[in-house]
Amino acid sequence: RHQARNDGLRLRELLTDAETAQRGYLLTGRDDYLAPIKLAEQELPAVLSRLRGQYESSEWEALVVDASRRASEKLSELQLVVKLYREGQDTAWHGLVESDIGREKMQAVRDAVGQLDQHELAQIATERDAVVRSLNYGRIGVHGLTLLSLFGLAIFLRRNEALHAARRGHAQELAQERDRLDREVARRTAELTELAHHLQTVREDERAHLARELHDELGALLTAAKLDVARIRRMTKTAAPEIDERLKHMSELLDQGIALKRRIIEDLRPSALSNLGLIPALEILTQEFAQRSGLQLSLELMEGPTDEAGRLAMYRLVQEALTNVMRHAKAKHVRVSLAEADGWLQLHIRDDGQGFNPEAVGAGHHGLLGMRYRIESLGGTLQLLSAPGRGTLVLARLPMREDPEPEPVAVTAPGELGSPSPS
Repeated sequence: RHQARNDGLRLRELLTDAETAQRGYLLTGRDDYLAPIKLAEQELPAVLSRLRGQYESSEWEALVVDASRRASEKLSELQLVVKLYREGQDTAWHGLVESDIGREKMQAVRDAVGQLDQHELAQIATERDAVVRSLNYGRIGVHGLTLLSLFGLAIFLRRNEALHAARRGHAQELAQERDRLDREVARRTAELTELAHHLQTVREDERAHLARELHDELGALLTAAKLDVARIRRMTKTAAPEIDERLKHMSELLDQGIALKRRIIEDLRPSALSNLGLIPALEILTQEFAQRSGLQLSLELMEGPTDEAGRLAMYRLVQEALTNVMRHAKAKHVRVSLAEADGWLQLHIRDDGQGFNPEAVGAGHHGLLGMRYRIESLGGTLQLLSAPGRGTLVLARLPMREDPEPEPVAVTAPGELGSPSPS
């Protein structure tokens, strides 16, 4: 649209400038006034061709064709007047200039260009209105999309907040459940610890009861049998030597039975621990172990204050550890030390045996595991340090505590028993 309008205005401009240049040339005779005419000769064909092409097959085609013809005739007229002026035919060029033919052609071109210009302006206005409407529709669409986007964003934020709220609620529920499970585990652990302590106590009580039964009943029977055998030997010593040999052998068997009974009783409930204390009991235990196993033992024992349950736990731990050394360690030397350190009673049992990987110990080995629970139930700790080829160290720690003092027994004066109350 703008190109067609510009071509129409250029056509009118070229013809107007050419006409003005012709008049200036006719008045002055100077050739430099002819430049616009030459420019029109050069540009006019192209301008007319573009105009005809732009309005081809339209309702304005006839007007454009007529304007093109008149513009060409006007340019030819201008060229003819200049030519006659140069040839000196004054009468001829005066006649052409004074006639209205050129003016009519020029006016027709101006009218045609004006109509085309109005048409183009109307088309441009129409297209501008269409563009404005499109822009308005676009703005409305953009506003609509913006509103939809804001609505979608609001929905997303709401759902996102709901999701975060659900996650927070779920996390809170998980935290509560975790805390509940932790409390349950702590409660069950405390119950199992208490149960393990109770079972150990029951076990020791049963051992003590069995030791007393063996000492009282079986010991009495064996002693009575030994006395009877000795009495029979005195009665039959001279009369039947063969019977005496049999009775002597029976007496020896009874001595072995009594010794076995004593050893069993000591294993069940060490009397030295109750009567002499922890240090003498450990010395007796290690001496007997050295005699049975043939291993070298070194002792470093220092007395520390602890209660009866602690002393028994330490004794049983040494007993279990020495049993494991004899069964599995293949050691040559064992060192047992008991000392006080920072309010703790520490027990070390180290051997130079083949060692093992504590993590590779399979199921069914409950000796030291039971001792661990026993030590922990008393507020202590137990560590087992070992590696293949590097021996084994059992380290136990118990808090030092004194035995509770016995409560004093109230003694009632003789005069207070059954005395009547004063009246």
